[in-house]
Amino acid sequence: MVTSLRVVVTDPIVERLAADFQAHAPLHVWHFASALPAEQQRALLASCDVLVCSKLSAQDAALCTAKYVHITGIGADRVAVAQLPDGTVVSRTGHHERSIAEHVVMVSMVHQRRLMETTSELRSGIWRTVATTPDTPMNPTFSTLTFGFVGLGGIGEQTLALCSALGARSVAVRRTPGGNLPAGLDWVKSMDSLPELLATSDVVVLGVPLTSETTGLIGTNELAAMRRHALLVNVARGPVIDQEALFHALSTGVIGGAALDVWWDAPTGSTAPESVTRWAQLPNVIATPHNSGHTVDTFGSRVREIAQNINAFAEGKMLSNQL
Repeated sequence: MVTSLRVVVTDPIVERLAADFQAHAPLHVWHFASALPAEQQRALLASCDVLVCSKLSAQDAALCTAKYVHITGIGADRVAVAQLPDGTVVSRTGHHERSIAEHVVMVSMVHQRRLMETTSELRSGIWRTVATTPDTPMNPTFSTLTFGFVGLGGIGEQTLALCSALGARSVAVRRTPGGNLPAGLDWVKSMDSLPELLATSDVVVLGVPLTSETTGLIGTNELAAMRRHALLVNVARGPVIDQEALFHALSTGVIGGAALDVWWDAPTGSTAPESVTRWAQLPNVIATPHNSGHTVDTFGSRVREIAQNINAFAEGKMLSNQL
């Protein structure tokens, strides 16, 4: 028999799918609390069986009575897991891999087809093509490109599959290069081969977690090793790249461009950090507000998994993505 649980949801994004939560797990009592004042939220935290959240302070974690906490993303860095009471079960969820992979393909096409440049020219009244201006470069297709994957987790593998379907060549470096070679890869080597990957790739995709080893992984020397026309795509974390080194490389033409979906500073509400504004003004930067995974597919799939896990927890069954 399923035990009815008191579930508190404090993540405003998944709360938009409240009806889906209730449809997938109708036996539980749901409290959608993201818009409530902090004191009311804390009162619910102190009396709930399950907490669904994207962030949780150490203070709130200590008073939380939930026996089960489900983080609404794959990262747990904004949830004070260590401060939760002993025995608290914690899960997380992803499902953003395909959405981010499509984003990588999209920005790669935008860069290779010079869409930002040509749009700017047309806004100025300039019609520049190979038919009107002899020095206009011809655009490449994916079949002539090499994608270099730095890190090859779920996002990398999904992106690799899409790039391979479009005819691109792909290479990769990762911490543990052994094991089966994913379909579509020419080679996968250890992180020591990063210089080789940078020198041979038209598009470099960063998909590594942020650790002491990966902080500043891409700096002045690494950028200098890249092809001058190459695109650097960061869907990992901002500090994986040395910020000032990249700004200099983009400003001086060391590399062709960058597609940045992750940043070094956090926004205040809907106001972008000042540091982001200067990047967005560079003509060879495709700037997005950390939304590459923000699709109906991502959040719908997360809600289904969270609801299924809450049902499973109520029945004493095995949970997915448990920490």
